[in-house]
Amino acid sequence: MRAQLAAALALAGAASALAAAPPPVEVGDGRYVMGTLLAVTLEAPDRERGRALLERLYGTAERLDHALTLFDPGSPLSQLNARAGAGPQTVDPALADVLAESIDFSRRTRGAFDVSVGPLMALWRAAAARGSPPSPAELARTRARVGSDGLRVLSPTRAEIVRSGAAVDLGGVAKGYALDRMLEGLRADGVASALLDFGESSFWAVGAPPGEEGWRLLVRRPDAGFAGIATLRDRAISVSESFGEAFEIGSRRYGHVIDPRTGRPLERAALAMVLAPTAAEAEAWSKALLLLGPRAGLALLQAEPGCEGLLVEAGGRLHASRGWQAETRFETAPEGLR
Repeated sequence: MRAQLAAALALAGAASALAAAPPPVEVGDGRYVMGTLLAVTLEAPDRERGRALLERLYGTAERLDHALTLFDPGSPLSQLNARAGAGPQTVDPALADVLAESIDFSRRTRGAFDVSVGPLMALWRAAAARGSPPSPAELARTRARVGSDGLRVLSPTRAEIVRSGAAVDLGGVAKGYALDRMLEGLRADGVASALLDFGESSFWAVGAPPGEEGWRLLVRRPDAGFAGIATLRDRAISVSESFGEAFEIGSRRYGHVIDPRTGRPLERAALAMVLAPTAAEAEAWSKALLLLGPRAGLALLQAEPGCEGLLVEAGGRLHASRGWQAETRFETAPEGLR
């Protein structure tokens, strides 16, 4: 009898504590990091703890920005590039980690994604500045310095760029990598609902907003209008667009996504969205899907566990992987918004 009474009192106490617990509050902020806006929205037990968590998350992003940027000649990445061909170097652990992930992504995408594309990026920036495309000889010389087989990660703090004149550009994966590290902070704090939005191109959707099935994201078309709405829950997603940062040389328009296999930028308008188990993986595959196209790209993507994708062409034609609809509850945009 006493045991039953004690159990009843314990249950009553727990119920009273639950009833007294205040509802979570939504906190959010936006900061300029990695050259774009990083927006975070999350549910926290109270506003003070939510603001403290936001500060820790932005601190993580800012530390990784310093380690992985090319815009600071003193950054760990810039220093590694400057010593290309000089043998193994001591590097920041985050740099070694993202390099190891990127080498694996290059293998899995059959070379369509490759962070050693740095020399090609520099070649086409110079071509745009002077107003004439690179010559076939310039392109061939530059391509000879590109390839993930020239990158080596020897330990958590040692890496090497084998070829002299080669260079790593992490612009296609750094935001996703940062979101994955921020997600670790969210999980450590027990956050069950959050949306991390890095420049409207890389996202982590954790749980769902109160009363909703998931976080709803508007899917744009690469020309004008909208393709539809995707609903995400506990998934990472990346959006890549061929003409997101377009430039012109003469009368030809080129996209900012360069094919490391050919050395040439994309010249067709398209937008790719990829769901993946991590945001870094989603970023790599969204670029690869743009370059590989609907048939080869989706066939390769569908062999990857936990990955789904959508390719949107100019004019609004959609190509989706087999599980895209089930994973995103994708709703096609009404006629007036297309």
